[in-house]
Amino acid sequence: MSHIPSDPPSDLWATAEQADRQRIEQLRALLRHHAWRYYVLDNPEIPDAEYDRLMQELQALEARHPQWVTPDSPTQRVGAQPSAAFAPVEHRVPMLSIRTETDTSPQAALAFDARIRKELGLQPSDPPVDYVAEPKFDGLAIALHYDHGVLVCAATRGDGVTGEDVTHTVRTIAQVPLRLLGDGATIPWLEVRGEVYMRRDDFEALNERQRQRIAAGDKGEKTFVNPRNAAAGAVRQLDPAVAAARPLSFFAYGLGDVTPAPQGGPAFERHWHVLQALRAWGFPVSALAQRCVGGQALADYHRRIGQMRDTLPFDIDGVVYKVDRLDWQQQLGFVTREPRWALAHKYPAQEQLTRVLAIEVQVGRTGKLTPVAKLEPVFVGGVTVTNATLHNEDEVLRKDVRVGDTVIVRRAGDVIPEVVAVAPPLPEPRGEPFRMPSHCPVCGSAVVREPGEVDHRCSGGLFCPAQRKQAILHFAQRRAMDIEGLGDKLVDQLVDGGLVRTVADLYRLGLRQLAELPRMADKSANNLLAAIERSKATTLARFLFALGIRHVGESTARDLARHFGRLDAIMDASVEQLQQVPDVGPVVAASIRTFFDQPHNREVVEQLRACGVHWPEGQGAAAADVPQPLAGKTLVLTGTLPTLTRDEAKALIEAAGGKVAGSVSRKTDYVVAGDAAGSKLDKARELGVPVLDEAGLRALLAGSAVSP
Repeated sequence: MSHIPSDPPSDLWATAEQADRQRIEQLRALLRHHAWRYYVLDNPEIPDAEYDRLMQELQALEARHPQWVTPDSPTQRVGAQPSAAFAPVEHRVPMLSIRTETDTSPQAALAFDARIRKELGLQPSDPPVDYVAEPKFDGLAIALHYDHGVLVCAATRGDGVTGEDVTHTVRTIAQVPLRLLGDGATIPWLEVRGEVYMRRDDFEALNERQRQRIAAGDKGEKTFVNPRNAAAGAVRQLDPAVAAARPLSFFAYGLGDVTPAPQGGPAFERHWHVLQALRAWGFPVSALAQRCVGGQALADYHRRIGQMRDTLPFDIDGVVYKVDRLDWQQQLGFVTREPRWALAHKYPAQEQLTRVLAIEVQVGRTGKLTPVAKLEPVFVGGVTVTNATLHNEDEVLRKDVRVGDTVIVRRAGDVIPEVVAVAPPLPEPRGEPFRMPSHCPVCGSAVVREPGEVDHRCSGGLFCPAQRKQAILHFAQRRAMDIEGLGDKLVDQLVDGGLVRTVADLYRLGLRQLAELPRMADKSANNLLAAIERSKATTLARFLFALGIRHVGESTARDLARHFGRLDAIMDASVEQLQQVPDVGPVVAASIRTFFDQPHNREVVEQLRACGVHWPEGQGAAAADVPQPLAGKTLVLTGTLPTLTRDEAKALIEAAGGKVAGSVSRKTDYVVAGDAAGSKLDKARELGVPVLDEAGLRALLAGSAVSP
C-alpha cells in the first residue's frame, strides 16, 4: 500500500492561495464596475441579487485572508464615487448602507435578535428588545437638508461620505416638503433621510408613454427595465423639467445630522418617535412601519409583508429591522460599512441571471403565437424557472434576445416569468436574430399578422390541434350551433380521448363511444347525440358565426349571410367583394379571406356539409330579394315584452334588416319598451326617440306604418 501524506504538499497550498488572490482581485474589479453602473450611470447590468452574491463571495475570501484587505476594497466602501456632472455634497453623518441578510427564512430574524441581545449584554431573564420594522423600498436613497425648516439641499448617498447635489430634481417631487410644518420649522439644521421611488402604476403609465413615443418614430426614447431604474434616472437628470415629467414619490425613514434649537427642540429616545415626528413635519412615512417586540415578532412581520409584497403599489425587496431605543443604537455602533443595530432581511429575488438555451414558439387556444425562452434552470421569485415569455416578435427584437445570451429573468408572485433584458457581456459570436415562423409550428397553416396588431396568429382555426378545444366550445355554443350538453369537461374528455379532432368529428360520434366515457350514462349520451342531430338544421348566419372566423361575430355573420345568401359565394368572394357588405372593412375582409384560403379549414367545412349540416340556401336578401322593412334602422330593446324574449325580438329585427343597439342615442330610430323598462325609456323620451310596444314592433316587421 502506498503512503498517503497527512498534509497536502506546500505547493498545493500556494496554488490555492494564488487562486484566492486572483479571485479577490477579479471580484473587486467586477464589483467596482457594477457599482459604477448602478450608482453613477443608473444603468445596472446585473440584478441586485447577483451583486449581493459577488459581494458575499468577496467578504468570505477576505475573511479567510485578512492580510489582503485593502482600504479601497468594495467591502470597505458604501458605493461608487459621485458623478462629476453634479456638485459634491459631504454628509455630516455618514450615510451608510444596512447589512443585507439573504437568508430569507424566519431564522434570520431570530438570529439578528439573538445577536443584538448578546451585544447589549442582556440576560435571558431580561425583557425582549423593542424594534421598528419597515419595508425596504426599492428606490434611491436621498438626504434632505433643511435650514430652519426650508429645503436647501438634496443629496444622493454616493459613497456614504460624499454624495451628489440633486436639489433641482428632488424639489419637483410633490411629496417632498419645501417647508416643514410644526416645530420642524424651528430646528436650525435638520437632515431627513428617505427613499425616492416610483409606484408600479405610475411606472406602467410612464413606459406606455415611452412606447408611444418610440412608435411615433422618436429613436432617442427607450422603455425602462424597472421602477427603480426609472426613479434613479429621473433624480439624476440635469434638467429638472425631465424629472418633473416623471411620476416620482418619496418616503421618509430616518434622520441624519440635527442641530437643535438653542431654546431646545424635539428630543427623541426612540426611532418610532422619529417616524411620528417626520409625519408631523409633513413627510410621508410608510403606513406599514410597525413596532415589534422580540425576534419572533420580526419573523412574523417578515412573513406578513412577504405575503403582501405582490399586491403593494410599490416594489420592495425586503424589510428593515432597527433597534428602537436610540441610546442602544449608539451603544451598538457600527462595524466597517454597516450599523450593528439594523438589518435588511431580503425576500427571494424576483430577478436573476440565466442563459437562453432556445427560443420556441407556442400556440395558444385562440391561435396566438408566443415566443418563449427556454432557460438554464434558475431559482427566482421562490420557484425554479426554466421558461420565460418573450410576449411577441416586436418585444424579442426590441430587447434583441438571442439564443446563447445571458438575460435578466423576472418573476413576481404568480406572474408568468419574463425576460426583462439582455445582460452584458454579449457572447461572440451571437446567435441569429429571432424571426416568427411563417407557418404554424403545430398544424402548418399560414401565420398572419393583421395591420395594427402586435400578435401573430395561426389561421388554421378549425384544424389546428392547439386551438381544438376552444374551436369546439365556440362551435357548440347556444348562439352558434346550439349543441346542448356539450360543455368544457365533456370537450376535454372527447379531445383528450382522441374521439374528436375537428368539429366535423362531433357528427361522427356514436352511442358506444360516448357511453365509454367516465360519468357518461346511456341517457346522457343519447341526449347529446340528439342535440348534435338537431344542430344539423341551422341557418347560414349561425354556421358562419360557429366557424370562429376572427372578427366575424353574430352581427357580421348575419350581414354576410344576408348579402351573399350562399356559403360558396362567401368562400370564393374577393376582399373587394367582401367589403361591399355593410360594416365589413379591410381588416374583417382580409380575415375572412385568410380563413377560407387555408385548405384545412375548407376541408373541415366540406366534412360538415357531408355529415348533413345544412341550411336554406339563397336565404340572403341579395340572393332572394327578401323584403327588408327595417333595413338601415336601429332599434333598442328595454324591459320585458309580453310574448317575445329579448333574443327572439332581436332575431326578428335583424332578419328584417334592422340592427339592435345596446344604448339610446340620437341615431336610434325606435325604442321597443316592455314592462319594467329602465333608464333607456327615459333617455328615449328625453331625446324624442319614438317608443313602441310589442304590437308596434310586429307592425313594423310586417311593413306597416306605425304611430308611436
